[in-house]
Amino acid sequence: MSTAAAEDAHEHEKEGVRAPASGTGRGTGRRPLLPGLLAVAGATLVAAAGALTAVGCFLGLYVRPTSDDWCAAWKARDMGVLGITSDFYATQNGRIANAFLSGVVYGDGLTGMKLLPTVIAVSFTVGLVLLGGHFTRFLGGRPPVLVLTACALVVQALLYFAGTRGYQVLLWAPATISHTLPSVIGLWAFLLAVRTVGHPRAGVRTAGFVSAFLIAFALGTLSEPFALVSGLLAAGAGLLCLPRLGLARGPRPFTWCLLWCAGLVCGLVVLYTSPGARWRRAQQPDKESLLSAGELRGTVRDWLSMWDSVSGQWAYLGAVAVGVLLGLASRRGGTAPGRREAREERAGGSRLRTVPRTVLAALLLLPVPVVVLGSFAVVVGLRSGYGPSGWTYARTWTSFLVPMQLALCGYGALLGAWGARWLPARVERRGADAALAVGAVVAGCLALASVAVLVPNVRQLTTATVTRSVAWDAQDARVRAEVARGSSDVGYRPLHIGSLAEPFFTGAYERDWVAACVSRWYGVDRIHRD
Repeated sequence: MSTAAAEDAHEHEKEGVRAPASGTGRGTGRRPLLPGLLAVAGATLVAAAGALTAVGCFLGLYVRPTSDDWCAAWKARDMGVLGITSDFYATQNGRIANAFLSGVVYGDGLTGMKLLPTVIAVSFTVGLVLLGGHFTRFLGGRPPVLVLTACALVVQALLYFAGTRGYQVLLWAPATISHTLPSVIGLWAFLLAVRTVGHPRAGVRTAGFVSAFLIAFALGTLSEPFALVSGLLAAGAGLLCLPRLGLARGPRPFTWCLLWCAGLVCGLVVLYTSPGARWRRAQQPDKESLLSAGELRGTVRDWLSMWDSVSGQWAYLGAVAVGVLLGLASRRGGTAPGRREAREERAGGSRLRTVPRTVLAALLLLPVPVVVLGSFAVVVGLRSGYGPSGWTYARTWTSFLVPMQLALCGYGALLGAWGARWLPARVERRGADAALAVGAVVAGCLALASVAVLVPNVRQLTTATVTRSVAWDAQDARVRAEVARGSSDVGYRPLHIGSLAEPFFTGAYERDWVAACVSRWYGVDRIHRD
């Protein structure tokens, strides 16, 4: 056997694939079972989780206005994009980027709110697949597209349907703009960061750094909860990327994180000092200071209640399970890497070995304080904006649930990759293959079970959304017919969905902001309960 053939056989054996014997044209051993199991598991999860996500996107066609929809819809129609942006800044809450996106979504009537779930799901899927590809290459493996897609769809299915507010997280445009879309933007911003810090052209890097500041500024005026969570993540990553710590070769990663944090701070300052934000704070003049003993006790109590709700949903463990499949696939699936890839992998590993273990440990554990402190910051913000019951606004939890699920998936991938490396080195080859195959089956079954447990939630969401759309369309036709006949006071029957407000949610009509917005939408003076 030639030297090149011997090297190829050695590389194949390291990946758990037996090389064919020289001159015979036949394999010398049985084909490994693990790649086939991973392909089946990936295809099954893509079908299952993809079906649930597709149903959620399809339900977007049956979304009809409720609660804040009414106000955003008439303002976007009558004021335009710039008008609603100015209105939010001056009289509502100061979220100018939020208002701008609302103007875009509602600018063409109700079409935008129906298409938004699909836009979010598709862009989230592509971004997660690209992120997973970078992560598997960091592990020294090749990104298996099928398993990467399974990971992206499982994480999304859990995000949309595992919580208590599925309608608000995916289908209700005001919530998706404020709390789901920021995570998608943040994900693509991270991919931009990866591209920026490694690009050889100075002009491209400069454009990437400027984009980091501008995107972060926009997010600071789009969603306070996400701004706080992403700021914690960027600050922690920036400190770990200081050149003296050895994790980054130069100052580019630290510079990108610094500009990101600066953009967030500037955006939050603009939001906090806006007339709209000052008006909103004035609605609670007797509120205790955030640092008072009573307020701190209440915040901790609400924070624990929130985590009691999150930890009670075991389906989130599906993120770990599908991550294990990704780790196994990145190390064991498909054709073994060539000699050049193997050399690059060994070189990368040697670079990582030069980083102090404390820095690597801090990098590995970074998601934990980000999720813990970020969730606490979300509760503080909710209590500040909504009072003692604010923690129940579960649509805002997305800001820390996304990094939590990505961290769980990442830890699972590390576990799977470690097992694929460790077992063949310490256990007889046939036994190692069998153990890894069993691990793949167990992980695949757990991931599939976590998706299956979401089916009742999706069924209930489907029934409620479609039923309401039929009733809403009939009522909308009747109201418009009355308006066409010259009526200035029309009847309206509340059609509740997703624990959201509808007209007549309060006994005093003067305080019924939903009814006022419905009246403006239909162009009448007033509505009464039908």
